[in-house]
Amino acid sequence: MFVDFTRGALSGERYRVIVSNDIGGSDPDDFQSMVHYLLYSDLFDTEGLISSPWGAGRVKDILEVIDQYEIDYPKLRSYSSDYPTPDYLRSVTKQGALEIAPFKGYSNPTEGSEWIIRCARKDDPRTLYVLVWGLLEDLAQALHDAPDIKDKLRVYYIAGPNKKWGLNAYEYIRENFPDLWIIENNSTYRGWFVGGNQENDLGNKTFVTNHVAGHGALGNFFAKHLDGVIKMGDTPSVAYLLKGTPECPEKPSWGGSFVKVGNRPKSIYHGITTEKDTVEVFGVLELVLEGPHIDKSHDEPVFSLIVQGQEFYGYYCGQGEYRVRYMPKTTGLWNYTIKSDIPELNGLRGMFTCTEETEEGRKGNEKLYPHWWSDIIDERYAENEHKGAKTVNMWREEFLRDFQARMDRCL
Repeated sequence: MFVDFTRGALSGERYRVIVSNDIGGSDPDDFQSMVHYLLYSDLFDTEGLISSPWGAGRVKDILEVIDQYEIDYPKLRSYSSDYPTPDYLRSVTKQGALEIAPFKGYSNPTEGSEWIIRCARKDDPRTLYVLVWGLLEDLAQALHDAPDIKDKLRVYYIAGPNKKWGLNAYEYIRENFPDLWIIENNSTYRGWFVGGNQENDLGNKTFVTNHVAGHGALGNFFAKHLDGVIKMGDTPSVAYLLKGTPECPEKPSWGGSFVKVGNRPKSIYHGITTEKDTVEVFGVLELVLEGPHIDKSHDEPVFSLIVQGQEFYGYYCGQGEYRVRYMPKTTGLWNYTIKSDIPELNGLRGMFTCTEETEEGRKGNEKLYPHWWSDIIDERYAENEHKGAKTVNMWREEFLRDFQARMDRCL
């Protein structure tokens, strides 16, 4: 595969960028990805850093990384005058949604969602890239409140587990804005840390030991997370803009290659499911259960789906109908239990079978989804079970050597 080396931020093209992330939440790899982003921030017009967690992460966690950046800033500035000042970065750091959206997929405006709208409406002919490392809640809210911004946005969504926790916002966008320009990366991103050339100092551990730890405040901050092992699962969204052809997701890039899809897999079942009922991996399972009429807001959780010890909220949708969504990320047989104060629901148990994503399931109305891309499911581009991952890890030595040179700026 050939990368067009004349395109991308490393070739001088400047992209407007908002990073929406769950840094400080459930996965510390966002800290690593933010260090990487800041080292390349001289190449972008960073318009926003939004905290959109599904866990404990908050604005303070982004600011913690900026504090490390401030220590290294004089050295970075000696390489490029385009590095944004720490105070500027703080000024565009905003708090997003603190709660997962209810079943309808949106809730109330947040500082983060309003900032997306403000940036998208700027008098700038360039599109606005929104790199989503966490939940889609703030993006969904922004689209709900200001649908006119849709055509200005280019969304690169690190989905997978993030999608599992934010399915209501995801479904709101899919149902109401199917013509949004979006890359839905469910598994390709894993090529950043799985497979590829990991010999000698290019291993996930050895690279950090040799080229990150001891490299300024940012390097030491990176190395203290995840025991000094590379994950950086959100970084492909940045690498996609660094080298490649961002307006053409099918073409090779450091952040992967993708295919256009005409549909997204979804299975709706009325009643408790059995092992004969199926849903495709990374597809949406929606359970519709019957129960008594209750006087509750449709935005208030009234039961939970318990899967592998994790809890996913369900809602009363009126007329005795209760709904909940879930997304499996691996194939096989899945079991679940319903927990609720409503006797008719509490204790119900079911199961379903998760199957591989299929080309058939991706077929649909391409006119309805004209700008929706996702992972290549051809086995030739898979790294073990991770579809599309080889379209990232094939560039591993190249993008890590470039990252190494960036880290050296902190010495």
